[in-house]
Amino acid sequence: MKSHEVLKKAFDKSSPKAIAAELGVSLSLVYKWAQEQSEVGSGSRNPLDRVLEIHNHTQDHGLVEWLCEQSGGYFVRNPESHCEQGYEVLPATNEIVGQFSGLLTRISQAALDNSITSDEAAEIRQCWDKLKSFAEGFVRCCEEGDFELMKEEEEETDSKPRSTLY
Repeated sequence: MKSHEVLKKAFDKSSPKAIAAELGVSLSLVYKWAQEQSEVGSGSRNPLDRVLEIHNHTQDHGLVEWLCEQSGGYFVRNPESHCEQGYEVLPATNEIVGQFSGLLTRISQAALDNSITSDEAAEIRQCWDKLKSFAEGFVRCCEEGDFELMKEEEEETDSKPRSTLY
């Protein structure tokens, strides 16, 4: 979704007039933020585009982390996509389950004494972030078409006669 579309959707939840008054800018400027920027004059560089530009110039994830924190969230960077044809779904699925199991084990260990220290909380956060990142990488590979490749390979395998293991 483009930044102007995000703002347009957000303006459904709050009046552009109220936003303009709160920010001390003109109502027409707020409306322009929700329009696609074009060479003929409609639209305007909006605050989201500006924050993105600052981030791109500084490469400082602290900006995004701060925004997420102020919104009650937490920022976890998506992994680079390293999908290759023949990506094996079963080992990746097992890895996700294993990491989730590791997270639950860490939580259980930390909670044994009915108290979780700040160090234990940091370890739990690290396990959780690793799991989210790995799962995101898995989903991206599926979205990039590798899931379809796996489905085609399954269909080919299903059409072949099965052999016994003994």
